[in-house]
Amino acid sequence: MLTCAVLFGQAMRRLHQPVVLGELIGGLVLGPTVLGALFPHGYSWLFPPTETLRLAQDSVIKLGMLFFMFVAGLEVNLSRLQQRAWSTILTSILGIAVPFGLGFGAVMLWPDLWGALVESNLTLFAMFIGAALSISALPVIARTLGDLGLLKHQLGIIVMAAATINDLIGWSLFSLILVNLRPDHTEGGSAWLTLASLIIFLGLTLAAGRWFGRRGINWVQTHLSWPGSFIGIIAVIVLAAAATAEAIGVHAFLGAFLVGVGMQQNVDKPHEVYRAIEQIAVNFLAPIYFVSIGLQANFTVNFDWPLVLVVTSVATIGKVVGAGGGAWLSGMPFRSALAIGFGLNARGAMEIILASVALEYGLIDQRIFVALVVMALVTSMLSGPVIRWLFKKERSPE
Repeated sequence: MLTCAVLFGQAMRRLHQPVVLGELIGGLVLGPTVLGALFPHGYSWLFPPTETLRLAQDSVIKLGMLFFMFVAGLEVNLSRLQQRAWSTILTSILGIAVPFGLGFGAVMLWPDLWGALVESNLTLFAMFIGAALSISALPVIARTLGDLGLLKHQLGIIVMAAATINDLIGWSLFSLILVNLRPDHTEGGSAWLTLASLIIFLGLTLAAGRWFGRRGINWVQTHLSWPGSFIGIIAVIVLAAAATAEAIGVHAFLGAFLVGVGMQQNVDKPHEVYRAIEQIAVNFLAPIYFVSIGLQANFTVNFDWPLVLVVTSVATIGKVVGAGGGAWLSGMPFRSALAIGFGLNARGAMEIILASVALEYGLIDQRIFVALVVMALVTSMLSGPVIRWLFKKERSPE
């Protein structure tokens, strides 16, 4: 997996494309779509269907992404959003509302397109599709902006902040849907309890990270071995935040990202010890994660062209028009607003995770799952090249 990530990633770099695009393509080549179809015995030998391998692979991938999201959070300086708070608010709100409405409407207008599962609960299914098309993918967005050198650019800051809000709202909506799918769904307070817990967790995580940032560095340098002890403490904090996020019903990645955002707020620039974590996360662990996206779906099975086209088109139009329109209405130049729309359009593994959970709960079938995965990959691959084209003359960070 790492070999494919390096080879295809560097190939994309030579073509002046984002490295993450090559890593995604590497996953498709290594996965069931290409290798599994052309050399099934070789694929089975490389990835034997054993529970031990699945757990080991899943653990390495998720652990790596937790630290990658922590590093991505360190790049976000919330104090710089004061002049663009209105842009972030409009971008995030419309970036959720428009794709949700289009996704919900697509199900209600064309129920036959989605199969027999729609008949059991049309409204609930429509809400799921709306939520699925509303979320973005913080890991893919952060990696794409990092490869383009835009994480510290005003555009990158707005995109990351809006993506954080988008995912918080999107995963909250999805959590409310799952609550209604459980046997105890009559307990209406559970969904609102999840939402309240999420809001409290957001505030506490940012506050705790901000308080610990500089104080933690100074205390560890004085009292403990440096830098080993501090890296260990950071690992504990990241894992604790991730576990807490999972416990309240949102994804662990958001917990790690918020810890990084909080720790960055009271320091002038990321400490050198953070850079050590960044090198491991970005160059070793994150590439394995992005390759793994292509291993999770076989595009030759249950591939429905009309459904794929509808899902991908509605998702792209909804996010670009919604998020880009919100940025433009807030006063951003048209080119910048369009770049923000395409930046938030990347769905990546967050979409695949959401689709996997929905499949597990029986809310969607394999055909819809494949359509959502294809949409996630297409939007992720489209994001970087379009932003690069839009900003090829104005990429200098502010």
